Amino acid sequence: MTVYAYIRVSTEIQNYASQRYEIETYCRSRGISIGEWISETVSGTVAVEKRELGALLGRMGKGDVLICTELSRLGRNMLMIMGILNACSSKGISIHSIKDHFDLTDSINSKIIAFAFALAAEIERNLISQRTKEALAVKRIEGVRLGRPPGSSKKKVTFYKDYERIKAMKDDGVSLSSIARAYGIHRNTLKKYLDDIKS
Repeated sequence: MTVYAYIRVSTEIQNYASQRYEIETYCRSRGISIGEWISETVSGTVAVEKRELGALLGRMGKGDVLICTELSRLGRNMLMIMGILNACSSKGISIHSIKDHFDLTDSINSKIIAFAFALAAEIERNLISQRTKEALAVKRIEGVRLGRPPGSSKKKVTFYKDYERIKAMKDDGVSLSSIARAYGIHRNTLKKYLDDIKS
């Protein structure tokens, strides 16, 4: 049996450090040893066979385990996720989805739960997308200038997006230097971002 950890980010702004931290914490608390890490920067809408995930699933076998932070890392719509789960089930591969708080095995209960989650996740994404489009349309009508504020950066955007993860890492005793390296920023810059939030 081999345990594989899978990380996917869809844009350069997203950072895989928070996903890696979650997976490491999850495995450490359960005494799970990760055999191989697989990460890629690609949209979840890209066909599985054209992604690193597809190549990984092709070489995984019965008894192997795939760990990810959430099912949405596997795909961006219900049919894609269900296709991946079905393929894993037929090969005897287990999937551990951390944020969803359950393990996906070949049991019927896991399949039902996974199906319900995937459907709910897709509906939620569609609703968020629709609300966002409507809100932006109203802003345009009001003459509000859209886009990133002058002076902001991708690194700062990533910091605020992952603030809760960064705070958790800091609370767990991870040094500022280590966190800063994981996010590709200077230690002093990270400290400034943290101080700005406190002020």
